[in-house]
Amino acid sequence: MALVYIAAFGIDQGESLGALLSQGPVTPALAHTFTDKQGFVWLSEEDFVEHFAADVDPARARVMYAVQQALAGSAFTDVMGEPAWKSLPSWYLVAGNDEAIPPEAEKQFASRMGAVTVEVPSSHVAMVSHPDEVAQLIRAAARDYADVSGG
Repeated sequence: MALVYIAAFGIDQGESLGALLSQGPVTPALAHTFTDKQGFVWLSEEDFVEHFAADVDPARARVMYAVQQALAGSAFTDVMGEPAWKSLPSWYLVAGNDEAIPPEAEKQFASRMGAVTVEVPSSHVAMVSHPDEVAQLIRAAARDYADVSGG
């Protein structure tokens, strides 16, 4: 088994998402999040379209906004156990224009994972705006893992 991260948090043991986010200024995509009565965190439409999915056609980004899945508020306070990236080979796509997770943070996550890393000039949703590059990374991870595992 191998892991592929696409513009993602690479949290280490003992860390929480909230603690990591509090280390720097709020990113543009997360500037106006709100929590509903059930404790789920949502992005505002403007921030989703203009920052989270900044390199996606605005009409398509609005559809993505309409069907977004909220994040449970507890995700910000839950503390990570032993991360899988410590025992599994990892690949990481850095979204160079990400306004949700700073690209420099993504590079740090990838580095401490020892991940094979590629960077694309993308917003946070590289899988939508750069699907070919994402698919290429996934294929490379599968191929490289098969080569080293004998599979």
